[in-house]
Parts: sequence; C-alpha cells; structure tokens
Amino acid sequence: MAEAPADPIRLDKWLWHIRAFKSRSLAAKAVTTGRFRVNGQPVAKPAHALRPGDVLTFALGSRVRVLRLIAPGTRRGPAPEAQALYEDLSPPPPAPDLSRPRPSPGGRPTGRARRAFDASSGGTG
Repeated sequence: MAEAPADPIRLDKWLWHIRAFKSRSLAAKAVTTGRFRVNGQPVAKPAHALRPGDVLTFALGSRVRVLRLIAPGTRRGPAPEAQALYEDLSPPPPAPDLSRPRPSPGGRPTGRARRAFDASSGGTG
C-alpha cells in the first residue's frame, strides 16, 4: 500500500472504495443529504476526512449501517479487498414479518392455464 495507515481519506471516496455506492458522485450526493454521522457527529460534506478507528453511521436502503474504518484503502478493488477496509458493527436485520400479505408467485396465467381453469369450473368464458 502506498499510503501510511494514518493518512486521512475523503468520506465519499472511502464509501466508493468499500463498494457501498456504485460511483463516487452517488456517494457524494448521499453524504450531502446530511444523514451520515462520523463518531456520532452529523456530517454533510463529502470531503470530510476519515481516519482509521472512525465509526460511520448511515442508512443504506432500509438498513442502518454502522462501520468502523480499519484502513483507508488505495483503490476500489474486488469485494473481499473492500470488506477488509472496515468492520461491520451494524445490528442484525430484523426478522421478516410473516403476518404481512405477500404476493402470490406465478403472475398472469397463460391462455392454456386459463382454459383449463374455465373447463374445471364449468364456465364457458
């Protein structure tokens, strides 16, 4: 690695390195919404400097992610390399609510299935 472990890295760049966002501009746009916290303090600037040991809290989709920065990283590498840059302290995702109605699989019936249903129910169409 070319950088020393104590070198800071921009927040948007680090989020892109760990593959939390597809592009650095998407990461910067997400940070400007003001829903990110570094060590408990709100952050709204993509250029905020992160150092090893900092704890980052943010919402990604429907989950709250809590990540401790282990290393700043030097490139956006493969997923195993990206996962080595942080420690995930996030709470486990909630169990799915089985009482909620779920869509039935299968979608729209085919013409053949519709004719078979009509024939079994005695209807002519």
